Amino acid sequence: MPLKLTVIGTGYLGATHAAAMAELGFEVLGLDIEPRKVEMLSQGRVPMYEPGLEEMLARHVAGLDGSSGRLRFTTSWEEIAEFGDVHFVCVNTPQKHGEYACDMSYVDRAFALLAPHLRRPALVVGKSTVPVGSAARLAATLAELAPAGEDAELAWNPEFLREGFAVQDTLHPDRIVVGVTSEHAESLLREVYATPLSEGTPFVVADYPTAELVKTAANAFLATKISFINAMAEVSEAAGGDVVKLAEAIGHDDRIGHKFLRAGIGFGGGCLPKDIRAFMARAGELGADQALTFLREVDSINMRRRTHMVELARDAVGGGFLGKRIAVLGASFKPDSDDVRDSPALNVAGQIHLQGGQVTVYDPKGMDNARRLFPTLGYAPTPVDAVRGADIVLHLTEWREFRELDPEALAEVTGRRLILDGRNALDPALWRKAGWTFRAMGRPAA
Repeated sequence: MPLKLTVIGTGYLGATHAAAMAELGFEVLGLDIEPRKVEMLSQGRVPMYEPGLEEMLARHVAGLDGSSGRLRFTTSWEEIAEFGDVHFVCVNTPQKHGEYACDMSYVDRAFALLAPHLRRPALVVGKSTVPVGSAARLAATLAELAPAGEDAELAWNPEFLREGFAVQDTLHPDRIVVGVTSEHAESLLREVYATPLSEGTPFVVADYPTAELVKTAANAFLATKISFINAMAEVSEAAGGDVVKLAEAIGHDDRIGHKFLRAGIGFGGGCLPKDIRAFMARAGELGADQALTFLREVDSINMRRRTHMVELARDAVGGGFLGKRIAVLGASFKPDSDDVRDSPALNVAGQIHLQGGQVTVYDPKGMDNARRLFPTLGYAPTPVDAVRGADIVLHLTEWREFRELDPEALAEVTGRRLILDGRNALDPALWRKAGWTFRAMGRPAA
């Protein structure tokens, strides 16, 4: 009999995983405790913007014209326990309010609600990003609460999704990591991931703690790389150098590589900032806090970039924002996403607004979420409308749409031809040719 899969939690990770597993040919039942979200997904719609996800979802949701019918959604714990052979737990693990530590309440609740209904053999697979040591504790919870006893096993299978590439990363991952305690659990996961494994995706089998550490270690490394090049931008500015050329030169060393070496206003989103902070907090609990003290500086450099952009903008408009019109291109924390959680772009916009600037924001996909988070900012329907009459333009999210803007057309409507590139993604020569004063972080003024 083919395996039947469930996905618990249908946010960004869960909705993507559920749709992708149906795409790979499995019957899938997704669960969420929010009836509105279940209703939306059951209509083939997703509550976030992710390229290709809604189309993939609609191909499989039962009841939709032309769909495979392999994917359904429910709010019933009894139903998923009865349905599934493998249960993927994909719930959120946010940062605790007022602390660095990870909030495990959603994960703990999911296990507490699922386990009492597991009356037959099942594999529960954690995908949420959790502090190391959580899997062992959750395995004990399963053993204690599941009527199936030892036949209710736990595995840990961290996700490595990049927002904007989540569909590709789920169907064609660059590696699959599983933390297991039995050959049976390993074989079930090899069956789940048979298609990507047949394409040559590496399959790394580890113990629980290692599997948990892989995700936080990967994010800590990427955050460090971003903050490194941003630190080099600070030095480049002080020395009159060009951080873009510096990054190009060191990136040719294949031990370093070009990826994640674009200096700018730093990283944000729902993963990197909270994951490195939770990693530091957990290391402290384990008595290994000295091993990760460098991450405090990584975090500090990252947050300093936002303040530095505000300072550059303030200096550029004459030392104060009062009475000045500021156009902000970008609201989402990265392109190809509508996610504005801990968005550096919105943080900069918010700081300038608090200092008296009249801020107008435009983003291709993140406007609704930005408006909910920062209702006091101004929002424009197009880049041209955002820039109209502006004393300065800030480019803060590297959407392709912004790289393709016509500087000459914008010059006709702006109040002053002054642009700061907070992502080092625009072509300075193109903008200067159109009469703009162009500044970018870590680069010479001209």
